[in-house]
Amino acid sequence: QVELVESGGGLVRTGGSLRLSCVASRSDFNVTTMGWFRQAPGKEREFVAAIHWGGGLPMYADSVKGRFTISRDNAKNTVDLEMTRLNPQDTGVYYCGRKARILEFSGASDLARYTGWGQGTQVTVSS
Repeated sequence: QVELVESGGGLVRTGGSLRLSCVASRSDFNVTTMGWFRQAPGKEREFVAAIHWGGGLPMYADSVKGRFTISRDNAKNTVDLEMTRLNPQDTGVYYCGRKARILEFSGASDLARYTGWGQGTQVTVSS
């Protein structure tokens, strides 16, 4: 069963913007920390951003702070990632994941604590 479905990726030029969206199917979405991770070709999947189940306490990787914004809508079971001032280093497949434990925010940047990965959405930034 597919738990998470990402969309919104594409090809943009340096300095451009994209908005990614992830739709969750589980009924416990509103008590689950959600995160965005990305994987560049030949590299390991890395943390991008996470958000508390209540919608606050957004966390970001240093490389995207000030450029990306994570948000969620618990009524719609969605978590979005607004990406601005994109650069070629942002290229990769972006994945949405949920923390395996509900009502837990600690370790929100730890890949190993996430599960239910979607198929990912490709983001390509040209120079």
